[in-house]
Amino acid sequence: MASQDWFDKDFYAVLGVSKGVSDSELKKTYRKLARQHHPDSNAGDAKAEARFKEISEAYSVLSDPEQRAEYDQLRAMGSGARFTSGGGGQQGGFDDVFGSMFNSGGGGRRAGGFQQGGFEDLLGGMFGGGGFGSSSGGFRGSGGPTRGQDLTASTTLDFITAINGDTITLQPQGGKSIRVKIPAGVSDGQKIRLKGKGRPSRDGGEPGDLVLTVTVRKHPVFERDGLNLRVNVPVTFVEATLGATVEVPTLGGDPVRLRVAPGTPSGRVLRVKGRGVTTPKGTGDLLATVEVAVPSHLTEAAKKHLEEFAKAMPDENPRADLIDKAGAMH
Repeated sequence: MASQDWFDKDFYAVLGVSKGVSDSELKKTYRKLARQHHPDSNAGDAKAEARFKEISEAYSVLSDPEQRAEYDQLRAMGSGARFTSGGGGQQGGFDDVFGSMFNSGGGGRRAGGFQQGGFEDLLGGMFGGGGFGSSSGGFRGSGGPTRGQDLTASTTLDFITAINGDTITLQPQGGKSIRVKIPAGVSDGQKIRLKGKGRPSRDGGEPGDLVLTVTVRKHPVFERDGLNLRVNVPVTFVEATLGATVEVPTLGGDPVRLRVAPGTPSGRVLRVKGRGVTTPKGTGDLLATVEVAVPSHLTEAAKKHLEEFAKAMPDENPRADLIDKAGAMH
């Protein structure tokens, strides 16, 4: 989904909040709506599933300060993807248009190679940070024709689309549309070079290239770490102490069940092989970090049992080594 779709959608209205909503209120509202429309609670209800995706998309943008600021600016100014000439900073007035990224067919298509015809092969040229200047390309010999200038463009993808890959359409004003195959596993900030899709040469030389910069929106649950995906999994004090089997979400698939061993501390990472990001370089894992959730309210009976538990435990100070090590450094 492109920035143009941000302009077309009112994410504040989707969540039923005001533009000045606080982070805590935003999270509270999202959790309430997500529970209400989650597919697990509405089996077979296509409308509920579509509503859940709409809610998740809105929250993924508004919960991130940078994305929220960009969204507010786009809604105020109405700008899409911008194309600029590599040489003089001239704007070519391009808007990016995405087609059929999130239909009922089930997500993006994985890039297993690049289709021929209709659009150029997508080259996997990765570049470092910094702007792109004019690319004259030199001459094909003394007095030969000059190469056309490069163009730069930017587009924004949802987290799932970036992981799965998809085909997007860039539509220049007054020109032919350009179909671009986004490979599976594209990362935030990645630059992709499209051969021959820049400005034509003025004197019959080769056309310039188009350099596309991809921005990936954050996900409310998952975080990318190279080829791995990370997710925080809360467990209760009892589950961490006695051990338990808990459900962990996966990206675009069914939850998996993981065994939490007795005595598991906060911060321990449980690994699910092969459920990370898939690219031509390989497939990563899902890394689930355990977070022990401490109850904020106790009944009198629970408090009494906890006090009895504390008396039954050995008189040990878990911070003793920490204090000793700190003192040894003086």
